[in-house]
Order: sequence, then structure tokens, then C-alpha cells
Amino acid sequence: MRGKPRVEAGVAYVQGNFLAGETFLDLADARGKMAAWLVTANGRVHGTTRQVPAAVFAALEAPALRPAPAGRCQVPYWAQVKVHVGYHIQVARALHSVPWRHAGTGVTARADEYLVKFCLRDQLIRTHPRQRPGGRSADTADMPPGVEGHATRTVDRMVTQAGCHGEHAGIYAQRLLDGDAPWMMMRSVCRLIGLAERYGPQAAEAACSRALDVDVVSVSRIESMLKNATEKNQAAPAAVSAGAGRLARDPAGYATATGVRLQVADGGSQS
Repeated sequence: MRGKPRVEAGVAYVQGNFLAGETFLDLADARGKMAAWLVTANGRVHGTTRQVPAAVFAALEAPALRPAPAGRCQVPYWAQVKVHVGYHIQVARALHSVPWRHAGTGVTARADEYLVKFCLRDQLIRTHPRQRPGGRSADTADMPPGVEGHATRTVDRMVTQAGCHGEHAGIYAQRLLDGDAPWMMMRSVCRLIGLAERYGPQAAEAACSRALDVDVVSVSRIESMLKNATEKNQAAPAAVSAGAGRLARDPAGYATATGVRLQVADGGSQS
């Protein structure tokens, strides 16, 4: 046994001195026989330490033990993950930030019921509270200078911003952000807000209302509707002008020279 790790030596000792040749009726029988065997085994003098294990445990180890936890044991989740270009990492369908200088680097993630920890080469670089799926935890200290406002945007904030352009625009933004990964749709909401600012809140509100009526949730569709409406509005005055020019007679055609008389509809004449 000398030279082997203590745990491995202990397992081998139990296998050779208790399990070998034993038969058990069930788990309860095995536990009962193990308890009786431990009393005898721990009462003998240890071959290496020359001490009685039970006596050493009672004198030195038992007083140092902490109380057993009241709750269930948490089994942490471990994963090797890569830091996104946006200096965030997805763990259990939620985003957590790490210092931006680690973008593109592989790190180790450990998540339990309450915390998510990230380590780089055994060094802890960031700890976050555990987020629900679709959630986000961002530390402003992790962000490059000048991007704090953009990077810390939240779902509620973006819905409110879109709602400033109209009730249906806000509802449309909420529909875009519904789901387990709302951060994937934040760019789309930014695009929707940009369209409202470009084409005007009235046009954007009308487009969002029509799209919601037919349950179409696509910013590309909203943009297409706004472009088509703008093109029709621009083409309408030109069509009216072109029609009037084609049907109207040149005013010079009605000019009269001296002594020329124009016939009128009632058979009379006009100088």
C-alpha cells in the first residue's frame, strides 16, 4: 500500500477485507454489515500510523467537522466556453460578461444554483449571480470605454424606447424580444426604432399595427411596408401632374387674334 494515494489505498483495503467473498441480500443488509465491520476495523492499530483510527478521529477530526448542510448537495455544471466578441459568455441559456480583454479566449465556467464563475488558467476572473434562461448579467467594469449605455440595455428599456414612437411599435418590440434568448433580437429592435425615426412615428405605428393584425413579426417586413408606402406617396403627385398635362390644352390655343371669332356651344359667337 505504501506509495499509493490514501484514498486509493483505503478503497483497496475495503475491497480486500470487507467486500471480497461477501454476499448481501439487499442494500440494507450491505449497510448493516459495513457498519459492524467498520467498528472492528477502526478499533485495530493501523499498520502504518501505529494508531487506532477511531481514537484519532474522535480526538482530532470530529471536532474540526462542520455541521452537515441542511439542504441538498448541489452538483455544479462545468464547461469549457469561449468569450464572445461582445465579451459575454452564454451559460445555461443566459449571458454573463467577463473583462473585454479576454474576448476570443477559452475559459472554464462553473455554475451552481446561485452563482456562475469564470476562470482563466485556474484564476478567477469574474463571478455573477445565476440568471434565468434568457437573462443577462453585465458588469460595467468588463466593458470597453464608451459602450456602457449600449451594452447595458435591457428588454424593458428597449420596449419603452420603441413605445415612444407609438403603442403598436412598443408591442411589436415586445413581440420581437419574446423568447428564451431576447439578446439575439435586440439589434432588430434597434433597427425598428431607427425605421420609426427615419420614416416618422405615424408611418411606423401604422405599419406595426397592420403587421400585428396578420401576426407577422419581422422588421424586414416593416421596412418593406414603409418603403412601399413612401414610394406610393411620392408617385401619386407625379401621376396627377402627368395626367393633367396630357389632357389639358395649352392656354395659347385659346388666344384670339384681331377679327377672329370663336364659335361657342350654343351656336352664338364670341369676339
